[in-house]
Amino acid sequence: MMDLKIVNGTLVDGTGAAPRRADVGTKGERIADMGDLANAEATRTIDATGHVVCPGFIDVHSHSDAYLLIEPDAPSKLAQGVTTEVVGNCGASAAPLMGDYKMPSDWLDKDYPEAWSTVAEYRGLFDHSRPALNAVLLIGHNTLRAGTMGYEPRHATADELAAMKRSLDQALAEGGAGLSSGLVYAPGLYAPHEELIELAKVVSTHSGIYTSHMRNEGDEVEAAVRETIAVGREAGVRVEVSHLKASGGQASWPCIHGALKQIEDARAAGLEVAADRYPYLAGATDLDVVFPAWAAAGGRATVLGRLRDPATRQKLRQDLVDSRPESDWAKVAVGSTTHPDNTRFRGRRLPDVANELGVHPVDAILHLCDSDELMTGAFFFGMSEENMFLVLGTPFVMLGSDASIRAPWGPLSEDYPHPRAYGTYPRFLRWALDGQTVPLPEAVRKMTSFPADHFRLKDRGRLEPGRYADIVVFDPDALEERTSYGDPHQLAEGVTTVVVNGTLTRSDDTPSGERNGRFIEPTA
Repeated sequence: MMDLKIVNGTLVDGTGAAPRRADVGTKGERIADMGDLANAEATRTIDATGHVVCPGFIDVHSHSDAYLLIEPDAPSKLAQGVTTEVVGNCGASAAPLMGDYKMPSDWLDKDYPEAWSTVAEYRGLFDHSRPALNAVLLIGHNTLRAGTMGYEPRHATADELAAMKRSLDQALAEGGAGLSSGLVYAPGLYAPHEELIELAKVVSTHSGIYTSHMRNEGDEVEAAVRETIAVGREAGVRVEVSHLKASGGQASWPCIHGALKQIEDARAAGLEVAADRYPYLAGATDLDVVFPAWAAAGGRATVLGRLRDPATRQKLRQDLVDSRPESDWAKVAVGSTTHPDNTRFRGRRLPDVANELGVHPVDAILHLCDSDELMTGAFFFGMSEENMFLVLGTPFVMLGSDASIRAPWGPLSEDYPHPRAYGTYPRFLRWALDGQTVPLPEAVRKMTSFPADHFRLKDRGRLEPGRYADIVVFDPDALEERTSYGDPHQLAEGVTTVVVNGTLTRSDDTPSGERNGRFIEPTA
């Protein structure tokens, strides 16, 4: 007797193989059998006629660490067919919490069931919450650095580096999967190459992975990729290049070819290097990422102090004015805000905001960052569509949303996220189904077996007897991304069934109320 039987569907097994007709049966947390199961008995049967049945999608670039504790139903990702998230990316993780480290601003203003510090304590809260999704936790380099030596713009001393290595070793021993860096953010941007290698060597002893939001994603992206690969080579670890792109404007677009070639050459030389990408032409992060390095040093209170000191504010203003042509600010739109007066600016381009305020776009930036206390989000346009499809079509590039979970209700409905939080997977699948990018079996491979193999997620990413029953059923005719930059909090449509570790978590287009996500420790 099987627990669940999915019959009459078109099976896309995650390996890249051609679709085929096959039923899938589960028992407990695992896939029990596949093939013609017409005569097999099951407690529940789902008819998937006209639908695609595939492994659950693995979001390799998520920021849901803290949010999974307060919205364990994970509606924005579940509606896309995501069953596993790799969290703790871009150098910021929810654990370990220590020293002067402050979690990202959008995490800090939320209420949590209880406090935690170590990875073990975070993991205990995760297990108690039992989210709908599985999670793999990376340890943030900025988390370690700020927790050890604050946000000062300097190199670590030998003692400080040793302390970071001890903290990382403990975090990995407690279940962390590797190290992530965010080298455009303070304090990571002050770290030399040698610091990253020394920390990555600790990761190597745990057979973990190094992921990087690199130092540059514009006209110096090739140098940034070179550094990232070098960390992997010199430390002996697998590497993931986060959200690979050449952004900032047309002058940087040709650089993507050199970046891809470097990864291709590294792989040919035997290094385990891969990359991820989201299917949109705008990135998203805090608006103050445009501040020069000197202005970003010292943590939030220090940065706000500079912003509110007239002389320092004027120097910052001049540096921002000199940093780019005024027309380039039209590539930036406002995302989340916290001050009530700034809600009206959400989703609008900076020149439009500046015009309403009667100021220069740079002054609009300073006004928003000051009044929102450095918690203004922003969308940064300026990428090439041709490059995006080139990257997405490259065999060693997988899918990553670069977004945490959201919900159209509750505490995670109050901000203004990038549409990738709700639309990454149906958007990419829609393109595959409509012939705009790779064929469907390859699209599914990029979201299932490939990330499972690269991140060492044992028994996941493929539909095969004996593997974990993480399964998605979607209607190819109804699959649709409904979110947009103008109205982001919209759930995707077309994913009818989601099974996580054998538990029917989404049924008939709605959450079932049952959750069985797990904290996953990668295997060596």
